[in-house]
Amino acid sequence: MRHQFVSTAVFAAICSAASFTPALAQDDQDGASDSEVGSIFVTAQRRDEASVDVPISLTVLDGDLLANAGVERLSDITKLTPGLRFDSQGPAVQPTIRGVGTAITTSGGGPNVGIYVDGFFQPNTYVSDFDLLNVESIQVLKGPQGTLFGRNTTGGAILLTTAEPSFTPGGEVRASHGRFGAISTQGYVTGPLSDTIAVDLEGQFRRGDGHFTDLTTGSEDIGEYDSWSIRGGIRAELTENVEVLLRLTHSEASNPTTQLVNAYVDESGEAGFLSMVSPAGQAIYGATSSQGLPLVYFYAPQGTFATEPGDVLLNPPVSFEANTDSVQLTISADLGFAELTSYSQYRNDQTPYFGDLDATALPFFNIFVGVDDENWSQEFLLNSKPGSRLQWTAGLNYFNYRDTWDVDASFGLSPFNDFGGSSTTTESYAAFVDLTYQLTDSLFVTAGGRYSHDIVDDAYFTANPFTTFYTGPNGERIPFNGTPGTRIAVDQLTDDSFTPRFVVRFEPDDQSSIYASYTQGYKAGILNVGGLSQQPVEPEKIDAFELGYKFDNRVASFSVAGFYYDYTNLQVSSFQSGAAQIRNAASSEIYGLEGQFSINPADGFSIFGGAAWTHARYESFPNAPFYSFCDPAAAALTPLWCVPQSLGGAGPGALVQTTIDASGFKMQRSPEFTGNIGASYAIDLDGSGSINLSGNLFYTSSFFFDPEQQFRQDGYELLTLRAEWVDASERFSLAVYGDNVTGQRYQSQVLFNTLGIGSVWAAPATWGVSAGFRF
Repeated sequence: MRHQFVSTAVFAAICSAASFTPALAQDDQDGASDSEVGSIFVTAQRRDEASVDVPISLTVLDGDLLANAGVERLSDITKLTPGLRFDSQGPAVQPTIRGVGTAITTSGGGPNVGIYVDGFFQPNTYVSDFDLLNVESIQVLKGPQGTLFGRNTTGGAILLTTAEPSFTPGGEVRASHGRFGAISTQGYVTGPLSDTIAVDLEGQFRRGDGHFTDLTTGSEDIGEYDSWSIRGGIRAELTENVEVLLRLTHSEASNPTTQLVNAYVDESGEAGFLSMVSPAGQAIYGATSSQGLPLVYFYAPQGTFATEPGDVLLNPPVSFEANTDSVQLTISADLGFAELTSYSQYRNDQTPYFGDLDATALPFFNIFVGVDDENWSQEFLLNSKPGSRLQWTAGLNYFNYRDTWDVDASFGLSPFNDFGGSSTTTESYAAFVDLTYQLTDSLFVTAGGRYSHDIVDDAYFTANPFTTFYTGPNGERIPFNGTPGTRIAVDQLTDDSFTPRFVVRFEPDDQSSIYASYTQGYKAGILNVGGLSQQPVEPEKIDAFELGYKFDNRVASFSVAGFYYDYTNLQVSSFQSGAAQIRNAASSEIYGLEGQFSINPADGFSIFGGAAWTHARYESFPNAPFYSFCDPAAAALTPLWCVPQSLGGAGPGALVQTTIDASGFKMQRSPEFTGNIGASYAIDLDGSGSINLSGNLFYTSSFFFDPEQQFRQDGYELLTLRAEWVDASERFSLAVYGDNVTGQRYQSQVLFNTLGIGSVWAAPATWGVSAGFRF
């Protein structure tokens, strides 16, 4: 009852405030008009513009706001961004915006929300949740961004901008210590080598014991994690009109959190794990409902699984490692008539992990997945100079991504042996143009489009010891009589797409803007190599309509938007015995409202907030995957059949997968209401420095982790508080902070598989102290 009251009160407060998010006012506004000085500037349309003039719904977060809200990793921005979720499928981190996201984990699967760091796309979802290095701002673009950003942005895009090497010497050192042995250190230094060359260097280290307890040994450091990274940059002004920026980054991380599952308990009974079992089968189980039951092997004895938040009882090893190297080269040139920018990237990610998929200490099934990715990309971006009635952006993009998975498995007490694997190489060629013309002093029209040619080639999957058949190109079952380890080739897949964009924008005055837009998003077809299939999965397509209003007078800013999406051929995953099965959900309908505001009523005092209401439903999904306990009375070879142990099954009590009609169901990872409200207040100490008090309260309503509405997470709220003292010179700082200070316990992910349904629990209340020094 208390939780229900708090949730209702929180959301009422958010709604009364209207909506959320403060933003970034860029320091460098030398080219801005008088009316633009102090405005929030963004790059959502691939060029610098005042946010109030950009006909896209977006949330912009600056460095101070990120620090005040305790944002250390990219996923932490959810508590500042209504309509955004960062969820995981195992260690694959997959953002969802306004209900558009993915739970696919397969070679070449790709995200639905593109993440860009300094203009460079990061394709590997296993490293999507990373520590933030000297971030100046984060922009969250909501809605499909197919014209300007391409194939991986049906839900939107997240743009991070980090500090560049400066010709003014400086640096900063920060350190913190918090609950569960959390230690974080970070250092940054920059300065000139000559009149035309500047460099910077940044290093970061984090470690902690984690918030998990191993019930087998009583150890409280089973969740021990650590990460470190180093990044260097060289910025060279080759001529008056040409500048080069080279960045080199190496990072390593070890964090088992996403693999520390315990048994998911069907508290409400809506998981329905006995709803499809016949009365005769229910009689054998001695139950007619799965309410209150842990959703692992039905006859698993007590003491072989954990259910309480943070408790785990698993077969080792469980781990996740990440090793990343990247080289990024940015060349900027003033061509006189336009600005040319070249983005060149090479990136290698190695992300192996071990997992216990049955979510118990019973020796059923442990898996190892070694993911090795190599990415090359090149983009040329040409932008018009400001000042004319016609503003335009044009570009060419090339993307190459090799994604190879090596899979081993352990059954019972056996050692890990080869369990197959897969690989794909994705290439994409694209050309795009976006033009905005000022028809009158107050009326603007925008038209743009992107043509993409996508190829998936060099694809294969490897037979495992249990492969008796695989799926052919047309969905037929093909018997397999070969030996385990045999590579089965998959034909090349090609897709061509055109994604247009049209906008009409009206400026009542220089402080406000009204816009109506139509945009299209596209996610290329993929190959279901992780599901032992040669049959391709169709491309996704989304048509988005949005009507919005923005206001910004440099003291207060406000925006509101309504949207409608027609979404077809959704790529949806289910998981069986360590394999990902991918299919297309026929169609979905999404519509909603969201808004955000920021007010600065006095010097040093700001209030911000936002809220989003999203109605996301599968319009037609007749063959959605559904998990169940097997039916001991079911006929052999039917979906609910309990495969006997003599045939390699687990017998009665095992988990199986069948299908249901999920038409009209809520889309996965799509809460109807999300929002936050926060404030920051600086107190001058009369020559002794200042104290800044800040806080943020985030709320989400309930949602489902899956498309068949079996695994619910109830609504919850997260409160962040921070108090920081800064000395008069603004060089020294000392802060105390608390995250999730009310101690909400909620699941950060649910891993569903025919081996067991596992929960991963987010951290309880944490707190700590931090110190910083600038020079």
